[in-house]
Amino acid sequence: MDSQVAEAAPVPAADSVAGSAVGSAVDSGAPSGRRTGRASGVASRRFGPVALVVAGGFSVQFGSAVAVLLMPRAGALGVVTLRLVLAALVLLLVCRPKVRGYSRADWGTVVAFGAAMAGMNILFYQSIDRIPLGAAVTLEVLGPLVLSVVASRRLVNLLWAGLAFGGVALLGGGGFGGLDPLGAGFALAAGAMWAAYIVFSARTGRRFPQADGLALAMAFGAVLSLPLGIAEAGGALVVPSTVALGLGVALLSSVLPYTLELLALRRLPAPTFAVLMSLEPAIAAGAGFLVLHQALSVAEGLAIALVIAASIGAVRTQKAAAAAPAAT
Repeated sequence: MDSQVAEAAPVPAADSVAGSAVGSAVDSGAPSGRRTGRASGVASRRFGPVALVVAGGFSVQFGSAVAVLLMPRAGALGVVTLRLVLAALVLLLVCRPKVRGYSRADWGTVVAFGAAMAGMNILFYQSIDRIPLGAAVTLEVLGPLVLSVVASRRLVNLLWAGLAFGGVALLGGGGFGGLDPLGAGFALAAGAMWAAYIVFSARTGRRFPQADGLALAMAFGAVLSLPLGIAEAGGALVVPSTVALGLGVALLSSVLPYTLELLALRRLPAPTFAVLMSLEPAIAAGAGFLVLHQALSVAEGLAIALVIAASIGAVRTQKAAAAAPAAT
């Protein structure tokens, strides 16, 4: 894992090249049927990468709320299977990715991305089946925070990562000792897979046009999760109402956010993206307040402020670093 994280550092230069290549492909020779590729290119130019990441975060949290409603029907592994299988079907139908012309390294990247995606989802849903959602997200986000520290080559990013880490710890309220140990362990393991997801999402975005790599990786992740889901949920996976809720989870938690994050990683350094992932607990707390009417304590409000401050600082540092070569 250390070598994988270390290789995430050169992302900025590669991302800009990949973004230009994708834009050229969309504007010139892309088949007319690839409406998702054209729309993705337009979206990535119209909206900044930070806005894409934040929008993806909101989508994931509302999708998690739907997933909680679905768990009594299909179980944690059944929800993961529905989410990945339905998301894969949607992406394959819309993107219609080609499967020829790629190298062994390209396919290795897709397989690793799909495995990280499946592992992250399986572990996270096992976690929220045992501990509260807010605590699970708070523990899970430690993975991207560690990635931001390890992958960063700028000393100031250690400050932003530390500030975000403090906010995440404060948001936990010091109550992690009372959590189910297995559930907390699943959340931490999901965080490690989340870090791997960030690394391989960036690599997939550079190697495959539009959302083709995401569609192929999602299909591989769905295949990995399918036996587990069938073993746990069985016939519940084909009940129409369960499938409908599963489709909602797939769209909100996988199709939309993963596409937005893949686009963002073409233009955003992996360390900055990792710190932005610290917004997830804050978004979850906000969604709980708005949707579930859960009041925020003073400590939780301060934690959210720290995490947002760290994210803004990381983004401003990235922009300053990008502007410096141009100024010279």
